[in-house]
Amino acid sequence: MDRSQIHAFLTNHRYAVVSSLGPNQTPQSALIGIAVSPNLEIIFDTVKSSRKFPNLIADPRCSLVIGWDHEQTVQYEGIATEPLGEELARYQKIYFEKWPDGPARLSWPGLTHFVVRPTWLRYSDFDPSPPQIAEFRF
Repeated sequence: MDRSQIHAFLTNHRYAVVSSLGPNQTPQSALIGIAVSPNLEIIFDTVKSSRKFPNLIADPRCSLVIGWDHEQTVQYEGIATEPLGEELARYQKIYFEKWPDGPARLSWPGLTHFVVRPTWLRYSDFDPSPPQIAEFRF
């Protein structure tokens, strides 16, 4: 399993569960729609009234789980940032290719985008015997 295969796996999925740390360091998780950059960055949108928004602003460390069908998954740890300006436009282009309805959500009050840059990920496929497991550090 190499980076291009990880990218292919991630781009074949539309959803992930993102976990962040809330007040008093309580873990909080949410289902999100995702897009993936060539650098394995995860892009998603959210509203500022969500729990994840203030969590990620206060502490940008987060983790995601992508995929669960057929015992194949990626566990993903990274740092979330809220891109602005040209950087935001570049990531929105990737996101809108995956989510064509994304531009319509731009009118939602408080809508914003996050980009999660990976620090560690683990691909696991427990269907074959022995299982296929690959870890990456960034």
